[in-house]
Amino acid sequence: MAFAFPLRIYWEDTDAGGIVFYANYLKFFERARTEWLRSLGVGQQSLREQTGGMFVVTDAQLRYHRPARLDDELIVTAALQDAGRASLTIVQQALLKPEHMTDQPPTLLSEGTIRIGWVDAATMRPARIPSTLLEQLTP
Repeated sequence: MAFAFPLRIYWEDTDAGGIVFYANYLKFFERARTEWLRSLGVGQQSLREQTGGMFVVTDAQLRYHRPARLDDELIVTAALQDAGRASLTIVQQALLKPEHMTDQPPTLLSEGTIRIGWVDAATMRPARIPSTLLEQLTP
């Protein structure tokens, strides 16, 4: 089951056409991944301090289906697709929340696959994800 993070669209998220600027979906996905980790008891700053390592985005593939607009309420998801020794692949969606309580499902706006790699924070060189961390992240 995917982690879901609620998010509202503000003026600063939109472009001159009044729709969400395409690059902002990367920010939304980043926030949802951070909150997903936090929900599993993993704070990124404390993780870095305790292990000397951190996650960095190594690949991002996004597809845009429909625009979001000012004041829209979104649900941004994050779900672990694959866990390797040095990277994780996360699938994410940005969904438009229906305006009123209805049986209508949320509308898919954007979806992406994000690969995050584990690096030594001091050298930025790839490293293995600590096994205790992998155990926390994988079901």
